[in-house]
Amino acid sequence: MRLLLVEDDDMLVESLMKWLVNAGFVVDRVNSIARARTLGIQEDYRVAILDMGLPDGDGLQALRYWREHQRDMPVLILTARSAWQDKVNGLKAGADDYLAKPFHVEELIARIQALVRRSEGRSEAHIRVGAYALDEERKQVQTPDQQWHALTGTEYRMLRCLMSRPGRVLSKDELVEQLYSLDDEPAHNTIEAYIRRLRKIVGKEAINTQRGQGYTFDAHSH
Repeated sequence: MRLLLVEDDDMLVESLMKWLVNAGFVVDRVNSIARARTLGIQEDYRVAILDMGLPDGDGLQALRYWREHQRDMPVLILTARSAWQDKVNGLKAGADDYLAKPFHVEELIARIQALVRRSEGRSEAHIRVGAYALDEERKQVQTPDQQWHALTGTEYRMLRCLMSRPGRVLSKDELVEQLYSLDDEPAHNTIEAYIRRLRKIVGKEAINTQRGQGYTFDAHSH
C-alpha cells in the first residue's frame, strides 16, 4: 500500500515513518511541491499526506494539480494553522480530511486508514473475501477453517493488495509498486517467493496464477 508523504520537517518525518511502516504502508517522502506534483501523477498511491506550508509554496497547489489530472487518491492535509479558512480552502481544493499540528501520530494513522477504507468502499478494519478475513489492526488473516495466522510486514502488504481487489489480475509490476518505495531495489523473483509463502497460509487455490499476466485472489475456488 503506497503512501506519498509531502512534508519538509525532517524530525516529524523521522517519527512518522516508523509508525506508517508499522501500519502497513510503503512510504515515498518528498519535501517540495514540484516533486509532489510529479510523483502524485506518475505513481499509484493509495493515499497521500500533504503539508500545507512547504518551502516552494502552498501544498494546495500540488493538490489542485493532482485533481486537475484526475488523480483521485484520498488526501489528508496537515496544517500548522488552526484557522477554519485554511481547512475550508483545503476541502474545496479536493482534500478528504485535515489535521492541525501538533497532532498525535495515532490519530493521523487512524484517519488515513479510514480514508483508505472509504476509498475501497468499506467501513470496518477487516477486508473480507468469501470465507477469508484480513485484520488490518493485528496484521493477521483468518482462513476458512476459522484459524487466524500472523503475517510478516511484506506478507501482509502483498495479501492486502490481492484481497482489496479480489478477482482482479495484479501483475508483478503492480505488486512491486505497492510493496516497495522508490528507494528500494526490488527483484521480481521476490514476488514469486512471497506468493509461495502466502499459499502455504491461505491455501494454493486462493491465489491463482494467470500465466504471463500475474495473480488473482479468488476465495471461491477454495
